[in-house]
Amino acid sequence: MKFLKIFSFLLSFMLLSCSSSSSDVNGEITISCSPTSIDVPAKGGTYKIMVVASEGGWEARASFPGEGPTANVYPWFKVSASGNNKAMGMVTVDVEENKSSVALDGSVEISLEDKKVSVPVHQAGKQVTPIEGGEMVIPEGYKLVWNDEFNEGSELNSTDWRHEVQKSGWVNNELQNYVNGSADGKRVTEIADNRLYINCFKGSDGKIYSGRVYAHETQGWLYGIFEARIKLPKGKGTWPAFWMMPCNNDFGANPWPKCGEIDIMEEVGVNPNYTSSSLHTEKFNHVMGTQITKERLTTGAEDGFHVYRLEWTPDYIKTYVDGKELLNFNNDGKNDVGSWPFNKPFYVILNLAWGGDWGGKDGVDESALPVQMEVDYVRVFQKK
Repeated sequence: MKFLKIFSFLLSFMLLSCSSSSSDVNGEITISCSPTSIDVPAKGGTYKIMVVASEGGWEARASFPGEGPTANVYPWFKVSASGNNKAMGMVTVDVEENKSSVALDGSVEISLEDKKVSVPVHQAGKQVTPIEGGEMVIPEGYKLVWNDEFNEGSELNSTDWRHEVQKSGWVNNELQNYVNGSADGKRVTEIADNRLYINCFKGSDGKIYSGRVYAHETQGWLYGIFEARIKLPKGKGTWPAFWMMPCNNDFGANPWPKCGEIDIMEEVGVNPNYTSSSLHTEKFNHVMGTQITKERLTTGAEDGFHVYRLEWTPDYIKTYVDGKELLNFNNDGKNDVGSWPFNKPFYVILNLAWGGDWGGKDGVDESALPVQMEVDYVRVFQKK
């Protein structure tokens, strides 16, 4: 009787579960699994997948979108198989806590020779702490997909952000050294008073240090509204920016400016309070003097907070300052990547440069140091 119950269960399991093939007639390799997908809350947890194959020797591995030899994908869950030397076994999936507000997607790949079954794994993002002292306005027809209000902890969440590390002269002949966290006992980025501070200062060694950080650089977002509320620093030599670059780009095969660049906001202290937006492509870039750029006086940009926004759709890119349109560039619909490379995910960048081709075009004034770029929030909305 016990044998009949087990046989009945296995027969039902094989018929109802996902499978790479409906049968193993004539020696065909088959794999079946249950459940067929896993939904995980932000707190994480441990989950089991039962596997029934036509023979032993099957394998299981974790798979993440965008993985590859040049990618930097965070392995947020791990898998281990037991009994895989036999036809029937178990896969254990251990999922870490998701400390980010962004939902995560991956899969467990179960394979036997050339057959493979994919079990999707979806983890919810962390519930965002309510914003104090104000209400978030979500654009009509959109939903919030990620944000950082900088109202928790004293340092950036490493799940959401990564610091660039580069010496002076790396790009644009800039003078600052980008470091991860601290230099000379001081932090280049810190969270306090419900905002992010990007600090630029001169160390005891005579070098200039600052911060440049990337939000979800391997995942990014394709289209949406990207918004930040920022107070800009003062001083001849400052060059703050809120901008975007393409995710997982191979700069050897697809170099700048062919890859595309979206500058939502830039300003240089030598021309205070004039904020600009720019687009760089193979056909339109500052090296050729053909870049798409719009600039406007933003009164009080260095004395108070202003909202800088990008609206990016398949048809156009627009930028705004405090709700007033600044730049408007339309996709001509000719599928020409030379003029419109903006059809792939881009990631958000915040940085405070010192000097360089633009920030230092009329020299720098080190007496202005230290300086700070203050960010109240960064928010990303996408269409429902």
